[in-house]
Amino acid sequence: MKIRLLDIAHARSGDKGDTANVGVIALRPEWYSLLVEYVTRDAVRDHFRGEITGDVDRFELPNLNAINFLLHGALGGGGTVSLKTDAQGKVYSTALLRMTIEVPDADAAGLDLPGMAP
Repeated sequence: MKIRLLDIAHARSGDKGDTANVGVIALRPEWYSLLVEYVTRDAVRDHFRGEITGDVDRFELPNLNAINFLLHGALGGGGTVSLKTDAQGKVYSTALLRMTIEVPDADAAGLDLPGMAP
């Protein structure tokens, strides 16, 4: 089944130089495993293809049920030198929540995911 990250997580983002920092937090602890399994650095890199010029780093934070991503080359040089409208990277959290993941029914079973029949 296809699941929008917006339905299972919330996110925050900000900047450090030319790198956007995006944290994705599971709305329920039992949904964290879906983030770990399906929100990979390759998937995030593909999602932002054409928007960032560098690589993507991923860090798992199981004690917070969260994953943190660093999107290198995302801010046009950084806050004070960038000509981008969002030079501090605040919109990257919303943009990442628009990503969808494909989760096999077997993995989704028993997780009470949005859009699943009881």
